[in-house]
Amino acid sequence: MNLSSNSPHVLLTFAMTGVSDRIKCWERYHLESMMPMNGPDSMDVRILRELQESAKLTNLELSERVHLSPSPCLARVRRLERTGLIDRYVTLLDADRLGLGVNAIIQIRLEKQIERALEVFEAAMQCCPEVMECYLMSGDSDYFIRVVVRDVPSLQRFIVEELSKISGVANIRSSFALKQVKYKTALPLPEPPMSNSRLRKRRRAGSVVRTR
Repeated sequence: MNLSSNSPHVLLTFAMTGVSDRIKCWERYHLESMMPMNGPDSMDVRILRELQESAKLTNLELSERVHLSPSPCLARVRRLERTGLIDRYVTLLDADRLGLGVNAIIQIRLEKQIERALEVFEAAMQCCPEVMECYLMSGDSDYFIRVVVRDVPSLQRFIVEELSKISGVANIRSSFALKQVKYKTALPLPEPPMSNSRLRKRRRAGSVVRTR
């Protein structure tokens, strides 16, 4: 069994574990070394699509859905977590069942768009649990935020007692949603580039169609 010189963490692990653990460690290292490092491939994309729909899937369920054996499937998930493609796992709650029926969009303009004013406003947004999203914008408004509250009086209290008291805020424009037409948390995943073999097959198939 040959270990490359650029894998000292594997050598250290081998020295500290038993025989069965060493075999498992080597299998994991071997599987991970075979995986692409330049972004997700087609199998990664399939795994990410499934996990975006349900992070509660067990590794066995996930491996069955993507048609991959459990060990390499788990190794891929761990690598996706380690590289940050999988940021974290969360639980999505039903806002209506929690009584949070008002989705408000608020645009804020600051008195001066200087670094200190931006820092003060952004720090204040981090402390507001009602603020679900906050973006620094181009155009007329400096910030765009999405707020979830129980009702219109709660929105009014948030604007008057919280938002308007932040130092440097010059103008506030708000509106609230009448109906949620679309809401999703799953990001659109890029289609991975085709391998050379798949490209050749597609070209051959195209040439066959043209000659008929």
